[in-house]
Amino acid sequence: MKKFLFKISFYIIGVIGVMLFLGTYADGNTDDNYRHYTGPKPSDMILGDSRGGQAVIPYVLDEKLKGTKFNNFALNIGDSPYGQVYLEAVKRRMNPDTKNGIFILTVDPWCLSIDKSLEHSTEDLDQNSPLADMHFYDMSPNYEYLLKHYSRSWFNIYKEREELAKSVTFLHKNGWMEVNVNVHPDSVRVREVKKIEGYTDMMKNQKISEYRINAFQDMIQYLKDKGTVYIVRIPAFKGMMELEDKYAPDFNKKIENIAKQNGVKFFNLSSKPEDYIYTDGNHMYKESGKIFTAQIADSIIADKKGKK
Repeated sequence: MKKFLFKISFYIIGVIGVMLFLGTYADGNTDDNYRHYTGPKPSDMILGDSRGGQAVIPYVLDEKLKGTKFNNFALNIGDSPYGQVYLEAVKRRMNPDTKNGIFILTVDPWCLSIDKSLEHSTEDLDQNSPLADMHFYDMSPNYEYLLKHYSRSWFNIYKEREELAKSVTFLHKNGWMEVNVNVHPDSVRVREVKKIEGYTDMMKNQKISEYRINAFQDMIQYLKDKGTVYIVRIPAFKGMMELEDKYAPDFNKKIENIAKQNGVKFFNLSSKPEDYIYTDGNHMYKESGKIFTAQIADSIIADKKGKK
């Protein structure tokens, strides 16, 4: 019996050792979220869904807004819609000593919506988001995240490490999601059709939510005590913007009112969608993202000059 227990213990120790070793290779290729739970806690943050995660590039902001070090903590509409789960995650992710941070809250109708069937739900709407059960946001490697939310074999972490090649969706240490796909107009057009079909189906069961709007304002009020808040609407291609106008025709006005009520600036930069290239009609291509992010920075600089 003792020999059996010794063998079992030896085996368990061996497995743990292998996992600890493989976990050290977790990086931007591991999955689309891992690096959101690693690295130093930031004082300057970008929030929202995947549209913000791909279009707003931290290093461009850092170059133009001297003295900042932005982290993009925008995930996707499934994991980071505005709600109490996201707010609590932001509190954990942020540097607790932040006093003069800059916070860019990207917004679109989808991250302020809920499924109609959940309108009167008493359960936490975002309980299935990985943000809901994570405690550590600055560990590297972050074994908590890997144990809870990495469902594949850990040997894939080693085999697919960024040292060998970047994945199509590569998450940088600063939280920016770099997407490398063919942006030839014919390829993009195919993706646009699929994206419109998906969102057309989704809007049948979705609605703008008072719960999300209230949570969005809770986020604004919390961050105002930590620095300066800017709300930004990011464009998508013309077909997606027309769909959003159909879904939420008064959306811009609603956000303008929220901004005024909470004493923050709203930069609606969605009026010229044709100025940018998109990977799928919904997400901005990285080269356009550089231009767009610079425009956000210029708007912030102009706002700061106006307050002097």
